[in-house]
Amino acid sequence: MLAAGCVVAGAAVLGGSVALRPLSYINAALRFELWRSGVKGRFVSVNGVRMHFFEARPKDGTAGTPVLLVHGLGARGEDWGKLIPGLAAAGFHVYAPDLLGYGRSDQPDATYTIAYQQAAIRDYMQAMRLTHADVLGWSMGGWIAMRLAAEHPEMVDRLVLYDSAGVYFPLEYKTSIFTPRTAEELDTLMARLTPKQIKIPRFMARDLLRRGAKNAWVLQRTVAAMENGKDLMDFRLGEIRAPTAVIWGNQDELIPPATGRKIAAGITGAMFVPIKGCGHLAPAECVSQVLPATVTFLRRGEAKQAR
Repeated sequence: MLAAGCVVAGAAVLGGSVALRPLSYINAALRFELWRSGVKGRFVSVNGVRMHFFEARPKDGTAGTPVLLVHGLGARGEDWGKLIPGLAAAGFHVYAPDLLGYGRSDQPDATYTIAYQQAAIRDYMQAMRLTHADVLGWSMGGWIAMRLAAEHPEMVDRLVLYDSAGVYFPLEYKTSIFTPRTAEELDTLMARLTPKQIKIPRFMARDLLRRGAKNAWVLQRTVAAMENGKDLMDFRLGEIRAPTAVIWGNQDELIPPATGRKIAAGITGAMFVPIKGCGHLAPAECVSQVLPATVTFLRRGEAKQAR
């Protein structure tokens, strides 16, 4: 439900004019802003299924260093909306796909495990003729990105993990939090996602819950796969060789900062970057801190030569 958090956080200033169809209005506004910033939405066929993605090229006309953004559980490409234009302006060629089952990508009858989504990202890169890229993953997307870096090191030049899942930590909440069924449960999720005191208007909560119910089966399969622990990276962090930055909201109450420090300690040479005053939605809510930290890291040293 990262998307719900980003939508609510981004729509806090909107008023009653969106009361009838709030999410349709907000989504249209988000996509218009992306389009106005030079970010294009496209589709590509990957092994017979359609994947939607956003693409943004550097405005100076150069090819740009390829950067792949992998979103989290219940999220979509739009949730990177505040980061994509800044990365493109910094000279990167940005790709932000909707994972299978999410956003505007197809929803095949599949397992939706981390391994499944990692394979989908690998195949997406191959379909886009991206032999390698800097890979940035947020929450569950960080887990997918770590697995890709471990299993296909030739495809990952640099790795950035934002508030990433993927290693064991004791849960202080039930996993049912990710599929809220009532406005009160949605408020509980929001309190975990952001330290901001955001009160979700009930008309918006109804729309979020209605849309969330349609995709609940995808999230439930994913969460069930996460809980069995098969894809956890605790004992595989040492396999990651890509230069890595672990960027974390220091007030994240969904995945605590101690988890980020554990990941950084397990990856040789990884750096840990705390983002002050931010929670789990740092790439959306704290872009003024996250973007400079990301660009500075990606520009460090010499990138790998094209293969």
